[in-house]
Amino acid sequence: MSRILYLDCFSGASGDMIVGGLIDAGVSFAQIEAVVNSLDLDGVRVSCDRVDRSGIGAAKFRVIDSANIGSSHSDHSHDHRYHEHRGLSDITEIVKRSDLSSAGQLKAVSLFRRLAEVEAEIHQMPIEEVHLHEVGAVDSIVDIVGACIGFQLLGAEEIYSSPLNLGAGTTKAAHGTMPVPAPATAALVRGIPSYSDGPASELTTPTGAAIVAELAKSFGPMPAMTPQEVGYG
Repeated sequence: MSRILYLDCFSGASGDMIVGGLIDAGVSFAQIEAVVNSLDLDGVRVSCDRVDRSGIGAAKFRVIDSANIGSSHSDHSHDHRYHEHRGLSDITEIVKRSDLSSAGQLKAVSLFRRLAEVEAEIHQMPIEEVHLHEVGAVDSIVDIVGACIGFQLLGAEEIYSSPLNLGAGTTKAAHGTMPVPAPATAALVRGIPSYSDGPASELTTPTGAAIVAELAKSFGPMPAMTPQEVGYG
């Protein structure tokens, strides 16, 4: 019997939300932390705390960069002041020096290539010249690697997702105030069932959109399954 993972993105999707949900569903935070440490990102550590969201207990995954005081933020916080700009080749080297399995490394690099292709299209430049702004930030590198190891540790053979709630309004990014969904998110969800509901804020980030778009087998209601674990991030 195969193990199915269903992502219910009723409140959107971001890298830290996905990793938190995986931890809450039973993935070992210590094992994710060990792989993150193997990335050898100077001054970077991760934490996971129990939080309350509308009366529901959830796992909050955080990336802390001690090299930038004040940058303890998540992919979902939209504060990009401290983000470094990295190219695809730089990020590939970071991923390849990690303890992530070969299959996990290929998956992570594939996710970043998908993001780089979108940025190249938006900015009308060769992919080799793209600097990944938000997705090149330390927190997004950690979130994508954390998600890849989390899916692997959970033994998810097939991943399905609900339609994506993108949010509404505007958000601040490296290029200034952007509409929601941000251009990168809008490009990543092409061909994917999506909608706008809830508060006027960014609910699905480029990192979250890339993870779900790349890994989900299909989108719709929860498939027939026998639930074993439930996680909130």
